[in-house]
Amino acid sequence: MKAARLGLPMRTFLAVVVMVSVFPGLAAGQASRPAPKSAEARLQAIEDKDAIHAVMMNYGRTLDARDFAGFAELFARDGEYVAGASSAKGPAAIRELLEGLLKKNAAPVPGRDFHLFFNETIEVNGNEATALSKGGFFVRGADRQLQTSALVNYHDQFVREDGKWKFKRRQLGENAPQPAGEAR
Repeated sequence: MKAARLGLPMRTFLAVVVMVSVFPGLAAGQASRPAPKSAEARLQAIEDKDAIHAVMMNYGRTLDARDFAGFAELFARDGEYVAGASSAKGPAAIRELLEGLLKKNAAPVPGRDFHLFFNETIEVNGNEATALSKGGFFVRGADRQLQTSALVNYHDQFVREDGKWKFKRRQLGENAPQPAGEAR
């Protein structure tokens, strides 16, 4: 009987109490914020980003050392490399492509050219990730003067394959890659 005699202010008060207990973030103005991740999930995200960063850095290190076998290992079994009109699919084909490209645009002797990478952003989503970064390829000419050979944007897709992060697709250039399934 008492419930029937509750006035409008008391019903409103009870409705607010129920909402705050069911939606605790509402009281703090956090209704649209996602639930905080566990410490374990946050640590895994940091470790994944660190491993992906290492793949990105090893890309330059292996090319600079002319370690084309190590370079090919950075790509997934169905990995893809796209640089303007040049492209290849699969680690062996990507290795062959880069060996040929470096014969054309690298210094004649390893150690006289190098890659630099910067301004990277990495987004991890489970066993897949994307990244955007910038990179430069620098060569010392015959007069030992440093020359910029290329400055590019890298649009990357990664996949965790056999427990290791690898390039699924690395595209050099200004335009972002098209989502899978769209016509190229």
